[in-house]
Amino acid sequence: MRQPLILELLATPEAVPEVRRALRAYLGVPCADLQLCATELITNVIRHLGEGVPVTVRASCDQDRARLEVTDPDPRALPVLCRAASDDETGRGLTLLDALALRWGVEQGPGTKTVWCELPGGDRTSPDEPSAEIGLTVGVR
Repeated sequence: MRQPLILELLATPEAVPEVRRALRAYLGVPCADLQLCATELITNVIRHLGEGVPVTVRASCDQDRARLEVTDPDPRALPVLCRAASDDETGRGLTLLDALALRWGVEQGPGTKTVWCELPGGDRTSPDEPSAEIGLTVGVR
């Protein structure tokens, strides 16, 4: 198993494409489902907690699965899976995540909340290929 990817950033619309690129570079293969889940989770932080909230994005993978975690500083604002009406402009993010993920959930800590999901796929590097820890800090002030 390779080292996890850990990104510390501020939840802003501008940070989302950076996270998507970092996930693609980390896995070394196309990972549209994982990128979509990351986009939805970061967007939820922006929408429900506010733009500029510090978050930590963590990705890890093994032979079978990729795991994504997004941690924010509000353990009280819990995600709720709901059904959006056909004419609603929002409210489909967790439905998408639920459809793509093998499983997902929320872990509350002292002063934090982590929303995580696991997707099929995982580490596609060969056993002989060295893995490197990748870290990126985006927009931290």
